[in-house]
Amino acid sequence: MSVRSILVVDDETDMRHLLKRTLEPDLDCRVVTVASGKAALAQIEEEHFDLVLADIKMPEMDGLTLLHRIKQVLPDLTVVMMTAHGSIETAVEAIKIGAYDFITKPFDLDSLIVRIEKALERSSLIKENIRLKKVCESAHLFQDIVGESAPMQRVFETIRMVANTDLTVLITGESGTGKDLTARAVHALSNRSKGPYVPVNCPTVPEQILESELFGYKKGAFTHATGNKRGLFQEAHRGSIFLDEIGDVSPTIQTKLLRVLQEKEIKPLGDTATVKVDVRIIASTNQNLKEKIAGGEFREDFFYRLNVLPIKLPPLRERREDISLLATHLLAKHCAKLNQPTKHISGDLLHMFMEYPWTGNIRELENIIVQGIMFSKSDEIRPKDIGFDKKAALPTKPAAAGKYVENLPYRDAKESTLEAFNFDYIGNLLKKTGGNVTQAAKECGLERQSLQQIMRRYNISADDFR
Repeated sequence: MSVRSILVVDDETDMRHLLKRTLEPDLDCRVVTVASGKAALAQIEEEHFDLVLADIKMPEMDGLTLLHRIKQVLPDLTVVMMTAHGSIETAVEAIKIGAYDFITKPFDLDSLIVRIEKALERSSLIKENIRLKKVCESAHLFQDIVGESAPMQRVFETIRMVANTDLTVLITGESGTGKDLTARAVHALSNRSKGPYVPVNCPTVPEQILESELFGYKKGAFTHATGNKRGLFQEAHRGSIFLDEIGDVSPTIQTKLLRVLQEKEIKPLGDTATVKVDVRIIASTNQNLKEKIAGGEFREDFFYRLNVLPIKLPPLRERREDISLLATHLLAKHCAKLNQPTKHISGDLLHMFMEYPWTGNIRELENIIVQGIMFSKSDEIRPKDIGFDKKAALPTKPAAAGKYVENLPYRDAKESTLEAFNFDYIGNLLKKTGGNVTQAAKECGLERQSLQQIMRRYNISADDFR
Protein backbone atom coordinates (compact mmCIF):
# COMPACT_ATOMS: atom_id res chain seq x y z
CA MET A 1 0.00 0.00 0.00
CA SER A 2 1.45 3.37 -1.04
CA VAL A 3 1.44 6.38 1.29
CA ARG A 4 -1.72 8.45 0.89
CA SER A 5 -1.21 11.96 -0.47
CA ILE A 6 -3.24 15.15 -0.02
CA LEU A 7 -2.99 18.37 -2.00
CA VAL A 8 -3.92 21.44 0.09
CA VAL A 9 -4.88 24.56 -1.90
CA ASP A 10 -5.17 27.80 0.11
CA ASP A 11 -3.86 31.30 -0.44
CA GLU A 12 -3.25 31.79 3.31
CA THR A 13 0.26 30.71 4.32
CA ASP A 14 -0.64 30.07 7.97
CA MET A 15 -3.56 27.86 6.99
CA ARG A 16 -1.40 25.79 4.64
CA HIS A 17 1.18 25.26 7.38
CA LEU A 18 -1.49 24.40 9.96
CA LEU A 19 -3.10 21.78 7.73
CA LYS A 20 0.24 20.21 6.83
CA ARG A 21 1.31 20.02 10.51
CA THR A 22 -2.07 18.55 11.48
CA LEU A 23 -2.84 16.11 8.70
CA GLU A 24 0.55 14.48 8.10
CA PRO A 25 1.10 12.99 11.60
CA ASP A 26 -2.56 12.31 12.45
CA LEU A 27 -3.42 10.61 9.16
CA ASP A 28 0.06 9.24 8.41
CA CYS A 29 -0.04 10.79 4.96
CA ARG A 30 1.96 13.11 2.73
CA VAL A 31 0.68 16.67 2.33
CA VAL A 32 1.68 18.95 -0.54
CA THR A 33 0.59 22.60 -0.31
CA VAL A 34 0.09 25.23 -3.03
CA ALA A 35 -1.20 28.82 -2.86
CA SER A 36 -3.42 29.01 -5.96
CA GLY A 37 -5.78 27.11 -8.22
CA LYS A 38 -3.37 27.45 -11.14
CA ALA A 39 -0.55 25.91 -9.09
CA ALA A 40 -2.92 23.14 -7.99
CA LEU A 41 -3.75 22.16 -11.59
CA ALA A 42 -0.05 22.11 -12.45
CA GLN A 43 0.67 19.90 -9.43
CA ILE A 44 -2.12 17.49 -10.32
CA GLU A 45 -0.60 17.07 -13.77
CA GLU A 46 2.77 16.27 -12.16
CA GLU A 47 1.69 13.59 -9.65
CA HIS A 48 -1.15 11.51 -8.24
CA PHE A 49 -3.14 12.66 -5.21
CA ASP A 50 -5.73 10.76 -3.19
CA LEU A 51 -7.48 13.93 -2.06
CA VAL A 52 -7.61 17.64 -2.82
CA LEU A 53 -8.53 19.97 0.07
CA ALA A 54 -9.21 23.38 -1.44
CA ASP A 55 -10.32 26.76 -0.16
CA ILE A 56 -13.19 28.40 -2.07
CA LYS A 57 -12.33 32.09 -1.73
CA MET A 58 -9.00 32.58 -3.51
CA PRO A 59 -7.73 35.29 -5.91
CA GLU A 60 -7.46 34.71 -9.68
CA MET A 61 -9.12 31.26 -9.68
CA ASP A 62 -11.65 30.54 -6.94
CA GLY A 63 -12.20 27.08 -5.45
CA LEU A 64 -15.40 26.32 -7.38
CA THR A 65 -13.67 27.04 -10.69
CA LEU A 66 -10.77 24.83 -9.59
CA LEU A 67 -13.23 22.08 -8.62
CA HIS A 68 -14.89 22.26 -12.02
CA ARG A 69 -11.51 22.07 -13.81
CA ILE A 70 -10.41 19.09 -11.70
CA LYS A 71 -13.62 17.17 -12.38
CA GLN A 72 -13.23 17.70 -16.11
CA VAL A 73 -9.83 15.99 -16.05
CA LEU A 74 -10.12 13.57 -13.10
CA PRO A 75 -13.80 12.90 -12.34
CA ASP A 76 -12.98 10.25 -9.70
CA LEU A 77 -10.58 12.42 -7.68
CA THR A 78 -11.99 13.17 -4.21
CA VAL A 79 -12.23 16.91 -3.51
CA VAL A 80 -13.19 18.53 -0.20
CA MET A 81 -13.97 22.27 -0.18
CA MET A 82 -13.46 24.66 2.74
CA THR A 83 -14.27 28.32 3.29
CA ALA A 84 -14.75 30.93 6.01
CA HIS A 85 -17.54 32.39 3.90
CA GLY A 86 -19.74 29.34 3.76
CA SER A 87 -23.42 29.30 2.95
CA ILE A 88 -25.95 26.64 2.07
CA GLU A 89 -26.05 27.88 -1.53
CA THR A 90 -22.27 27.63 -1.92
CA ALA A 91 -22.21 24.17 -0.36
CA VAL A 92 -24.98 22.94 -2.66
CA GLU A 93 -23.19 24.35 -5.71
CA ALA A 94 -19.90 22.66 -4.68
CA ILE A 95 -21.64 19.31 -4.18
CA LYS A 96 -23.40 19.64 -7.55
CA ILE A 97 -20.08 20.23 -9.30
CA GLY A 98 -18.66 17.11 -7.66
CA ALA A 99 -17.21 17.96 -4.24
CA TYR A 100 -17.29 15.08 -1.76
CA ASP A 101 -17.62 17.30 1.34
CA PHE A 102 -17.82 20.94 2.41
CA ILE A 103 -16.07 22.23 5.55
CA THR A 104 -16.65 25.66 7.06
CA LYS A 105 -13.85 27.60 8.73
CA PRO A 106 -13.02 27.92 11.56
CA PHE A 107 -13.10 24.16 12.03
CA ASP A 108 -12.48 21.85 14.95
CA LEU A 109 -9.26 19.94 14.22
CA ASP A 110 -10.55 16.61 15.58
CA SER A 111 -13.67 16.90 13.45
CA LEU A 112 -11.54 17.86 10.46
CA ILE A 113 -9.38 14.74 10.88
CA VAL A 114 -12.44 12.48 11.00
CA ARG A 115 -13.97 14.02 7.86
CA ILE A 116 -10.71 13.94 5.92
CA GLU A 117 -10.20 10.31 6.93
CA LYS A 118 -13.65 9.47 5.52
CA ALA A 119 -12.79 11.30 2.31
CA LEU A 120 -9.55 9.32 2.03
CA GLU A 121 -11.46 6.10 2.62
CA ARG A 122 -13.70 7.05 -0.29
CA SER A 123 -10.61 7.54 -2.47
CA SER A 124 -9.25 4.20 -1.34
CA LEU A 125 -12.51 2.43 -2.25
CA ILE A 126 -12.54 4.01 -5.72
CA LYS A 127 -8.91 3.05 -6.28
CA GLU A 128 -9.59 -0.51 -5.07
CA ASN A 129 -12.63 -0.85 -7.35
CA ILE A 130 -10.57 0.28 -10.35
CA ARG A 131 -7.78 -2.12 -9.41
CA LEU A 132 -10.15 -5.06 -8.89
CA LYS A 133 -11.84 -4.31 -12.21
CA LYS A 134 -8.48 -4.53 -13.94
CA VAL A 135 -7.65 -7.72 -12.04
CA CYS A 136 -11.00 -9.25 -13.00
CA GLU A 137 -10.39 -8.39 -16.64
CA SER A 138 -6.92 -9.93 -16.40
CA ALA A 139 -8.27 -12.96 -14.55
CA HIS A 140 -10.86 -13.47 -17.29
CA LEU A 141 -8.15 -13.21 -19.93
CA PHE A 142 -5.87 -15.61 -18.07
CA GLN A 143 -8.54 -18.13 -17.07
CA ASP A 144 -8.89 -17.03 -13.41
CA ILE A 145 -5.13 -16.75 -12.78
CA VAL A 146 -4.76 -13.82 -10.36
CA GLY A 147 -1.57 -12.02 -9.39
CA GLU A 148 0.20 -8.68 -9.45
CA SER A 149 3.60 -9.76 -8.09
CA ALA A 150 6.75 -9.68 -10.21
CA PRO A 151 6.93 -13.52 -10.47
CA MET A 152 3.35 -13.67 -11.77
CA GLN A 153 3.88 -10.81 -14.20
CA ARG A 154 6.70 -12.89 -15.68
CA VAL A 155 4.34 -15.86 -15.92
CA PHE A 156 1.70 -13.75 -17.70
CA GLU A 157 4.30 -12.44 -20.13
CA THR A 158 5.51 -15.99 -20.86
CA ILE A 159 1.93 -17.19 -21.43
CA ARG A 160 1.37 -14.38 -23.94
CA MET A 161 4.61 -15.23 -25.70
CA VAL A 162 4.11 -19.01 -25.96
CA ALA A 163 0.42 -18.70 -26.87
CA ASN A 164 1.34 -16.99 -30.12
CA THR A 165 3.31 -20.05 -31.23
CA ASP A 166 2.25 -23.59 -31.99
CA LEU A 167 5.09 -25.23 -30.07
CA THR A 168 4.88 -27.73 -27.23
CA VAL A 169 4.64 -26.24 -23.73
CA LEU A 170 5.79 -27.81 -20.45
CA ILE A 171 4.33 -26.26 -17.28
CA THR A 172 6.17 -27.04 -14.05
CA GLY A 173 5.35 -26.18 -10.46
CA GLU A 174 4.31 -27.60 -7.12
CA SER A 175 0.85 -29.07 -6.59
CA GLY A 176 -1.79 -26.38 -6.26
CA THR A 177 0.06 -23.63 -8.13
CA GLY A 178 -2.41 -23.47 -11.02
CA LYS A 179 -0.94 -25.60 -13.79
CA ASP A 180 -4.37 -26.53 -15.19
CA LEU A 181 -5.46 -22.87 -15.31
CA THR A 182 -2.20 -21.96 -17.02
CA ALA A 183 -2.73 -24.61 -19.68
CA ARG A 184 -6.25 -23.33 -20.32
CA ALA A 185 -4.89 -19.78 -20.62
CA VAL A 186 -2.29 -20.85 -23.18
CA HIS A 187 -5.02 -22.50 -25.26
CA ALA A 188 -7.48 -19.60 -24.85
CA LEU A 189 -4.91 -17.04 -26.04
CA SER A 190 -3.65 -19.14 -28.95
CA ASN A 191 -4.85 -19.29 -32.54
CA ARG A 192 -6.35 -22.68 -31.63
CA SER A 193 -8.78 -21.15 -29.13
CA LYS A 194 -11.80 -21.96 -31.31
CA GLY A 195 -10.73 -25.60 -31.48
CA PRO A 196 -11.24 -28.25 -28.78
CA TYR A 197 -9.34 -28.27 -25.49
CA VAL A 198 -8.95 -31.81 -24.14
CA PRO A 199 -7.52 -32.26 -20.62
CA VAL A 200 -6.14 -35.65 -19.57
CA ASN A 201 -5.26 -36.38 -15.93
CA CYS A 202 -2.59 -38.98 -16.63
CA PRO A 203 -2.05 -40.46 -13.11
CA THR A 204 -5.75 -41.28 -12.68
CA VAL A 205 -5.89 -43.56 -15.74
CA PRO A 206 -4.26 -47.05 -15.62
CA GLU A 207 -1.53 -47.53 -18.23
CA GLN A 208 -3.37 -50.12 -20.33
CA ILE A 209 -6.45 -47.89 -20.48
CA LEU A 210 -4.51 -44.64 -20.97
CA GLU A 211 -2.99 -45.87 -24.22
CA SER A 212 -6.37 -46.73 -25.74
CA GLU A 213 -7.87 -43.47 -24.43
CA LEU A 214 -5.13 -41.37 -26.00
CA PHE A 215 -4.79 -43.13 -29.35
CA GLY A 216 -8.10 -44.99 -29.80
CA TYR A 217 -8.49 -48.53 -31.08
CA LYS A 218 -9.94 -50.66 -33.86
CA LYS A 219 -12.68 -53.20 -33.40
CA GLY A 220 -11.21 -56.48 -32.13
CA ALA A 221 -7.98 -54.91 -30.85
CA PHE A 222 -8.65 -56.56 -27.48
CA THR A 223 -11.36 -58.63 -25.82
CA HIS A 224 -13.92 -55.89 -25.15
CA ALA A 225 -13.17 -53.79 -28.26
CA THR A 226 -16.56 -54.32 -29.90
CA GLY A 227 -16.24 -51.30 -32.17
CA ASN A 228 -13.87 -48.59 -33.35
CA LYS A 229 -13.07 -45.79 -30.89
CA ARG A 230 -11.55 -42.40 -31.61
CA GLY A 231 -8.73 -41.46 -29.25
CA LEU A 232 -8.38 -38.19 -27.36
CA PHE A 233 -5.73 -36.98 -29.82
CA GLN A 234 -8.30 -37.28 -32.60
CA GLU A 235 -10.87 -35.49 -30.43
CA ALA A 236 -8.36 -32.67 -29.96
CA HIS A 237 -7.71 -32.29 -33.71
CA ARG A 238 -7.01 -28.62 -34.54
CA GLY A 239 -7.04 -27.80 -30.86
CA SER A 240 -4.94 -28.55 -27.78
CA ILE A 241 -4.49 -31.57 -25.53
CA PHE A 242 -3.35 -31.05 -21.94
CA LEU A 243 -1.39 -33.98 -20.47
CA ASP A 244 -1.53 -33.25 -16.74
CA GLU A 245 1.26 -34.75 -14.59
CA ILE A 246 3.16 -36.17 -17.54
CA GLY A 247 5.92 -37.33 -15.18
CA ASP A 248 3.71 -40.22 -14.07
CA VAL A 249 3.25 -41.87 -17.47
CA SER A 250 5.12 -45.11 -18.20
CA PRO A 251 8.12 -45.37 -20.58
CA THR A 252 5.86 -47.24 -23.04
CA ILE A 253 3.41 -44.34 -23.26
CA GLN A 254 6.34 -41.91 -23.40
CA THR A 255 7.64 -43.67 -26.51
CA LYS A 256 4.26 -43.43 -28.24
CA LEU A 257 3.88 -39.77 -27.27
CA LEU A 258 7.35 -39.06 -28.63
CA ARG A 259 6.19 -40.39 -32.00
CA VAL A 260 3.22 -37.99 -31.91
CA LEU A 261 5.57 -35.07 -31.23
CA GLN A 262 7.98 -36.09 -33.96
CA GLU A 263 5.64 -37.31 -36.69
CA LYS A 264 2.34 -35.57 -35.85
CA GLU A 265 0.56 -38.89 -36.21
CA ILE A 266 -0.91 -41.64 -34.04
CA LYS A 267 -1.55 -45.36 -34.50
CA PRO A 268 -4.77 -46.65 -32.90
CA LEU A 269 -4.48 -50.00 -31.11
CA GLY A 270 -5.07 -52.88 -33.49
CA ASP A 271 -4.60 -50.74 -36.59
CA THR A 272 -1.77 -51.02 -39.12
CA ALA A 273 -2.25 -47.53 -40.51
CA THR A 274 -1.34 -44.23 -38.89
CA VAL A 275 -3.63 -41.22 -38.54
CA LYS A 276 -2.37 -37.66 -38.96
CA VAL A 277 -3.39 -35.29 -36.13
CA ASP A 278 -3.05 -31.52 -35.85
CA VAL A 279 -2.79 -31.10 -32.09
CA ARG A 280 -0.79 -28.85 -29.82
CA ILE A 281 0.54 -30.65 -26.74
CA ILE A 282 0.59 -28.84 -23.40
CA ALA A 283 2.01 -30.90 -20.56
CA SER A 284 2.54 -30.34 -16.85
CA THR A 285 4.38 -31.91 -13.95
CA ASN A 286 5.10 -31.29 -10.27
CA GLN A 287 8.14 -33.58 -10.44
CA ASN A 288 11.79 -33.00 -11.29
CA LEU A 289 11.97 -34.69 -14.69
CA LYS A 290 15.76 -34.41 -14.87
CA GLU A 291 16.02 -36.48 -11.70
CA LYS A 292 13.65 -39.03 -13.23
CA ILE A 293 15.83 -39.10 -16.35
CA ALA A 294 18.88 -39.81 -14.18
CA GLY A 295 16.96 -42.63 -12.50
CA GLY A 296 15.94 -44.16 -15.83
CA GLU A 297 12.24 -43.38 -15.30
CA PHE A 298 11.84 -40.74 -17.98
CA ARG A 299 13.12 -40.65 -21.55
CA GLU A 300 15.62 -37.87 -22.13
CA ASP A 301 14.66 -37.41 -25.79
CA PHE A 302 11.00 -37.16 -24.80
CA PHE A 303 11.84 -34.54 -22.15
CA TYR A 304 13.61 -32.29 -24.64
CA ARG A 305 10.72 -32.65 -27.07
CA LEU A 306 8.34 -31.55 -24.30
CA ASN A 307 10.47 -28.80 -22.82
CA VAL A 308 10.46 -26.53 -25.87
CA LEU A 309 8.66 -23.63 -24.17
CA PRO A 310 8.78 -24.05 -20.38
CA ILE A 311 6.55 -22.16 -17.95
CA LYS A 312 7.56 -22.39 -14.30
CA LEU A 313 4.88 -21.44 -11.77
CA PRO A 314 6.10 -19.96 -8.47
CA PRO A 315 4.85 -21.41 -5.17
CA LEU A 316 2.59 -19.16 -3.12
CA ARG A 317 5.29 -18.55 -0.50
CA GLU A 318 7.36 -16.81 -3.20
CA ARG A 319 4.54 -14.44 -4.17
CA ARG A 320 3.14 -13.44 -0.79
CA GLU A 321 2.20 -9.99 -2.03
CA ASP A 322 -0.53 -11.74 -4.08
CA ILE A 323 -2.14 -13.47 -1.08
CA SER A 324 -4.54 -10.64 -0.21
CA LEU A 325 -5.63 -10.32 -3.84
CA LEU A 326 -6.03 -14.09 -4.24
CA ALA A 327 -8.01 -14.37 -1.00
CA THR A 328 -10.37 -11.57 -2.10
CA HIS A 329 -10.82 -13.15 -5.54
CA LEU A 330 -11.48 -16.64 -4.14
CA LEU A 331 -13.83 -15.27 -1.49
CA ALA A 332 -16.01 -13.49 -4.05
CA LYS A 333 -15.93 -16.50 -6.37
CA HIS A 334 -17.03 -19.04 -3.74
CA CYS A 335 -19.55 -16.81 -1.96
CA ALA A 336 -21.36 -16.63 -5.30
CA LYS A 337 -20.86 -20.32 -6.08
CA LEU A 338 -22.09 -21.42 -2.63
CA ASN A 339 -24.99 -18.95 -2.68
CA GLN A 340 -23.67 -17.28 0.47
CA PRO A 341 -23.86 -13.55 1.35
CA THR A 342 -20.79 -11.44 0.64
CA LYS A 343 -18.16 -11.83 3.36
CA HIS A 344 -14.75 -10.36 4.12
CA ILE A 345 -11.61 -11.58 5.84
CA SER A 346 -10.63 -10.05 9.18
CA GLY A 347 -7.38 -8.12 9.38
CA ASP A 348 -5.70 -10.53 11.77
CA LEU A 349 -6.63 -13.56 9.65
CA LEU A 350 -5.25 -11.86 6.53
CA HIS A 351 -2.07 -11.14 8.46
CA MET A 352 -1.80 -14.84 9.38
CA PHE A 353 -2.31 -15.74 5.74
CA MET A 354 0.76 -13.63 4.94
CA GLU A 355 2.83 -15.64 7.44
CA TYR A 356 1.44 -19.12 6.73
CA PRO A 357 3.76 -21.54 4.79
CA TRP A 358 1.10 -22.65 2.22
CA THR A 359 2.62 -26.03 1.37
CA GLY A 360 -0.54 -26.76 -0.64
CA ASN A 361 -0.28 -23.42 -2.44
CA ILE A 362 -3.39 -21.81 -3.97
CA ARG A 363 -5.42 -25.00 -3.67
CA GLU A 364 -4.83 -24.99 0.09
CA LEU A 365 -5.77 -21.30 0.33
CA GLU A 366 -8.92 -21.97 -1.68
CA ASN A 367 -9.95 -24.83 0.60
CA ILE A 368 -9.48 -22.65 3.69
CA ILE A 369 -11.49 -19.83 2.12
CA VAL A 370 -14.36 -22.24 1.42
CA GLN A 371 -14.24 -23.49 5.03
CA GLY A 372 -14.34 -19.90 6.26
CA ILE A 373 -17.38 -19.10 4.12
CA MET A 374 -19.27 -22.11 5.44
CA PHE A 375 -18.26 -21.97 9.10
CA SER A 376 -18.26 -18.21 9.85
CA LYS A 377 -21.43 -17.06 11.58
CA SER A 378 -21.10 -13.41 10.55
CA ASP A 379 -20.06 -11.49 7.45
CA GLU A 380 -16.43 -11.55 8.68
CA ILE A 381 -14.22 -14.64 8.52
CA ARG A 382 -11.98 -14.82 11.61
CA PRO A 383 -9.16 -17.17 12.63
CA LYS A 384 -11.41 -19.20 14.92
CA ASP A 385 -13.77 -19.94 12.01
CA ILE A 386 -11.10 -22.00 10.23
CA GLY A 387 -9.22 -23.34 13.26
CA PHE A 388 -6.27 -20.92 13.08
CA ASP A 389 -4.65 -20.26 16.46
CA LYS A 390 -4.45 -16.47 16.47
CA LYS A 391 -2.12 -16.11 19.44
CA ALA A 392 0.32 -18.69 18.14
CA ALA A 393 0.28 -17.27 14.62
CA LEU A 394 0.93 -13.63 15.51
CA PRO A 395 4.41 -12.48 14.46
CA THR A 396 7.00 -12.17 17.21
CA LYS A 397 8.77 -9.13 15.83
CA PRO A 398 7.76 -5.99 13.91
CA ALA A 399 9.79 -6.94 10.82
CA ALA A 400 7.65 -10.00 10.05
CA ALA A 401 6.86 -8.56 6.63
CA GLY A 402 10.56 -8.39 5.80
CA LYS A 403 10.52 -11.89 4.33
CA TYR A 404 8.87 -10.63 1.16
CA VAL A 405 9.07 -6.83 1.07
CA GLU A 406 12.38 -6.83 -0.78
CA ASN A 407 10.39 -7.49 -3.96
CA LEU A 408 8.18 -4.42 -3.44
CA PRO A 409 8.70 -0.74 -4.36
CA TYR A 410 10.07 1.34 -1.47
CA ARG A 411 6.74 2.89 -0.47
CA ASP A 412 4.88 -0.42 -0.59
CA ALA A 413 7.66 -2.14 1.36
CA LYS A 414 7.55 0.61 3.99
CA GLU A 415 3.77 0.35 4.28
CA SER A 416 3.91 -3.46 4.58
CA THR A 417 6.45 -3.19 7.37
CA LEU A 418 4.35 -0.52 9.12
CA GLU A 419 1.29 -2.74 8.80
CA ALA A 420 3.12 -5.69 10.36
CA PHE A 421 4.44 -3.47 13.15
CA ASN A 422 1.05 -1.93 13.96
CA PHE A 423 -0.71 -5.27 13.90
CA ASP A 424 1.91 -6.77 16.18
CA TYR A 425 2.20 -3.79 18.56
CA ILE A 426 -1.50 -2.97 18.83
CA GLY A 427 -2.45 -6.65 18.82
CA ASN A 428 -0.25 -7.26 21.84
CA LEU A 429 -1.74 -4.22 23.60
CA LEU A 430 -5.27 -5.44 22.95
CA LYS A 431 -4.41 -8.95 24.11
CA LYS A 432 -3.03 -7.45 27.30
CA THR A 433 -6.15 -5.33 27.90
CA GLY A 434 -8.65 -7.92 26.75
CA GLY A 435 -9.73 -5.80 23.79
CA ASN A 436 -10.26 -2.63 25.86
CA VAL A 437 -9.33 0.18 23.46
CA THR A 438 -9.40 2.92 26.10
CA GLN A 439 -6.98 1.01 28.33
CA ALA A 440 -4.77 0.11 25.37
CA ALA A 441 -4.56 3.81 24.41
CA LYS A 442 -3.46 4.68 27.95
CA GLU A 443 -0.86 1.92 27.88
CA CYS A 444 0.79 3.27 24.72
CA GLY A 445 0.34 6.99 25.40
CA LEU A 446 -2.08 7.71 22.54
CA GLU A 447 -5.45 9.42 22.54
CA ARG A 448 -8.26 6.86 22.20
CA GLN A 449 -9.40 8.46 18.93
CA SER A 450 -5.88 8.31 17.49
CA LEU A 451 -5.57 4.62 18.37
CA GLN A 452 -8.96 3.92 16.79
CA GLN A 453 -7.86 5.68 13.61
CA ILE A 454 -4.78 3.45 13.39
CA MET A 455 -6.92 0.37 14.07
CA ARG A 456 -9.35 1.35 11.30
CA ARG A 457 -6.53 1.93 8.86
CA TYR A 458 -4.99 -1.50 9.47
CA ASN A 459 -8.34 -3.29 9.89
CA ILE A 460 -7.62 -4.32 13.49
CA SER A 461 -10.79 -5.29 15.38
CA ALA A 462 -10.86 -5.09 19.19
CA ASP A 463 -13.53 -7.81 19.18
CA ASP A 464 -10.93 -10.35 18.10
CA PHE A 465 -9.07 -9.86 21.38
CA ARG A 466 -12.00 -10.04 23.79
